[in-house]
Amino acid sequence: MKIRNAIVINLLAFTCVSAMAVDARERGFISKGMPEGEVLFRIGKPDHEVFIKTVRGQAEEKSWTYFPHTQDPQTLTILILKAGVVVNIERKIAR
Repeated sequence: MKIRNAIVINLLAFTCVSAMAVDARERGFISKGMPEGEVLFRIGKPDHEVFIKTVRGQAEEKSWTYFPHTQDPQTLTILILKAGVVVNIERKIAR
């Protein structure tokens, strides 16, 4: 049991470190028309994801939110993606 707990703790620590390895300052270089895969590669997984529209036969629309980060303090970044492409970018100052 102790070995399993140690493995779980190490995996969680590795996951946290790898999630923070992405440079949050890259968020400022995301632009409209950028594919979803490139966004994930440049700034990583979103902190929060909401599906706005999922209707069979129509383009999927979703919102990705990136919370402020130590490398990008006070900036909340919200991306709207439609059919896997960035269609809107909002950057809000969060204090």
